[in-house]
Amino acid sequence: MSAENDNDPLPEDGAQQTGIGEDEAVREITALRAETEAQRDRALRALAEVENVRKRLERERDEARIYSVTRFARDLLTVADNLSRALAAIPPDTRAKADDSLKAVLDGVEATERELKAVLARHGVKPIDAEGQRFDPHMHQAIAEVPARGVEPGTVMNVVQSGYMIGDRLLRPAMVTIAKADRAKPDGEASGPNGAGGRIDTTV
Repeated sequence: MSAENDNDPLPEDGAQQTGIGEDEAVREITALRAETEAQRDRALRALAEVENVRKRLERERDEARIYSVTRFARDLLTVADNLSRALAAIPPDTRAKADDSLKAVLDGVEATERELKAVLARHGVKPIDAEGQRFDPHMHQAIAEVPARGVEPGTVMNVVQSGYMIGDRLLRPAMVTIAKADRAKPDGEASGPNGAGGRIDTTV
């Protein structure tokens, strides 16, 4: 066979076959890249789901630790109330004149009250600061409205029984008296923040 024949170009159908092979390779590479990206997306989603589950379990664990003592803490509040009432029942002048034995008993009651409150605080039980605050039906229970000049109607005037929170939840509402709206406004002017008569919702 002559040299001329050796240098002849490939037949046309061979060139077409080479082009088809390259296209197929490109398609396979594209498909592999798409599958890799899909696998990466699935892996990221799985990791995110695992992280969400971990955070939820940690939150449930923390809530169980804080709120598992709710019933017990509520029962202990009665003890704290009784200690406070016992101390409040003795006027300062009577205590000043008391003999050493009675003073020792009162000091012991005060120490017990302080320790009880410290124990409650360590378990997330904190008193509600109510006096002088705006009445909040979610945290306060109004038992009476009292006249109060120069005070905004609905202001807590006196705390009859302390309220408590445990964590961010209400353990017991504070029993309070609140300032009564002044009914003597002229010309039918609304005398309170909620309109005529200034009456507020005192339910919990």
